[in-house]
Amino acid sequence: MRALLLCVLLAAAPARAGQGCGDDALSVDAVRQSMALAQRSAAALEDSGARVALIARAGQDLSKYQVEYSHMAIAVRDHPAGRWRVVHELNECGSDRSALFVEGLGNFFLTDLYRYRAQIVIPGPALQERLLQRMTPSAERRLHEPHYNMLSYVYSTRYQNSNQWLLEMLAAASAAPGQVETRREAQAWLQGIGYRPRTVEVGALERLGARMFRANVAFDDHPFARRMAGHIDTVTVDAVLRLVQRLDPQARVLVLD
Repeated sequence: MRALLLCVLLAAAPARAGQGCGDDALSVDAVRQSMALAQRSAAALEDSGARVALIARAGQDLSKYQVEYSHMAIAVRDHPAGRWRVVHELNECGSDRSALFVEGLGNFFLTDLYRYRAQIVIPGPALQERLLQRMTPSAERRLHEPHYNMLSYVYSTRYQNSNQWLLEMLAAASAAPGQVETRREAQAWLQGIGYRPRTVEVGALERLGARMFRANVAFDDHPFARRMAGHIDTVTVDAVLRLVQRLDPQARVLVLD
């Protein structure tokens, strides 16, 4: 059963630029529901009064791992009267590479969702301002590692998964000015505040199968003892949320069905 669950986890890698990697087009109903969710999200962001927020989607069923949302992005308004855009890291269709993308909300949800539910995290005004100051192309690229690993270790710079890029952006925004400019500095700051990621339990056979057949999964960045015990400390959406709530008591969470 666990092997099957891991296959589910791996098969639903974030699609490049919000589009599926396979040949099958989304059904009309899937497109309709995805766009409706995008519209509800845009309305909620407008009503919140925020300038920047975090937004998560449920691309696959991870309930057996006690994980509800699979992927998170930073939502930011183009300008005071403009559209909402998302900035996020995406895996390039099952490869071991990733890139940063800027997309509209509609494209963010057009990715064969498992569930048409979104989570929006609205930071308080102070954290919003600090995050906006960090959202420059150069700062975003400094914290991006193109060598992708879906289950990357939270305290290694060898690989990076999508939620890990966002976590490290939050660390840079929350640290003292000038303290965090690189991934290594972001991880040192997270360790300094005692940040703990979620642990996903992955057995030996699952690890072997994933490593052999998936280019976007590796375990060699994890500490040997933890890996051999099947304890994979990676970055998930709920782990990002726990950090925001720890740093910012004013943060609000909205769930849209």
